[in-house]
Amino acid sequence: MKEMESSIWLCGREFSAREIRDIQETVKLFPKLSRYELAQTICEHLCWVTPTGRYKRHSCAQALEKLEAMGHFELPAKQGVRRGREEIRLGAGTDPAPPLVGSVRDFAPIGLQAVQGRQPIRLWNEYVERYHPLGYKRPFGAHQRYFIVDGTGRRLGGLLFAASAWALVERDRWIGWTPRQRAQRLNWVVNNSRFLILPWVRIRNLASKVLSLAAQRIQPDWQQRYGYRPVLLESFVDAQRYAGTCYQAANWIRLGVTAGRGRMDRRHRYLSTPRVIFVYPLVTDFRSHLWTGRKDHR
Repeated sequence: MKEMESSIWLCGREFSAREIRDIQETVKLFPKLSRYELAQTICEHLCWVTPTGRYKRHSCAQALEKLEAMGHFELPAKQGVRRGREEIRLGAGTDPAPPLVGSVRDFAPIGLQAVQGRQPIRLWNEYVERYHPLGYKRPFGAHQRYFIVDGTGRRLGGLLFAASAWALVERDRWIGWTPRQRAQRLNWVVNNSRFLILPWVRIRNLASKVLSLAAQRIQPDWQQRYGYRPVLLESFVDAQRYAGTCYQAANWIRLGVTAGRGRMDRRHRYLSTPRVIFVYPLVTDFRSHLWTGRKDHR
């Protein structure tokens, strides 16, 4: 078992040498605990919680895997948990509807409806699986789904905001933060990972209107759900499919193009289509928050 002589930064937290030894002892003393149970136990011991007081089990599980890779201990075998894509059964509730054609004014007021509850979430997942080019994929970490609705409550599409990309050269250079600052405050950057306008909806200026509404909604909704307010939005647009016109119309900033790797790919293993990076500051001094951790951005 490898001994730790100094502190180390992992998953947005600094672990002292003493804490690493305590974690080693916990893993040794409870060999029959699952990885989930270990993460729960260690979060409790370290008081590692979100702003709302919930244990940061996912971050802890990632940290444990990194410590295992560094030779500090051996974790129990992973149990068979399905991740990412999951089977979505398509039903009549998401069948195509008659065309909706016109301008935003014709369908006012356009609104965003936060998706909560098992059945609405299943319906949102089904729409995205059925009509979004990337299909449905289980969100990673903190996230918020929305239905796009018109003045009569008809569903026009959906949005998903979720965890941001770990490292983006263009974004990180533009922000100007250090790797440690990024590790500490990456959760203050939120990714618009799905944006769906249903194929029978042809409403002029709808997409840019929705992005403007989302920029107004995401901070209070994130605060209510997770106990803090993000300061920057990001999104990736497949340039082979879309021009990103709606993001530019909604005053998002075009930064450049991704390197063509997955969101969590730090070892250049998983290639994907390069995408155009757009960002949208939610507060004027967002860099100060991302550099220093200021929390007075309500």
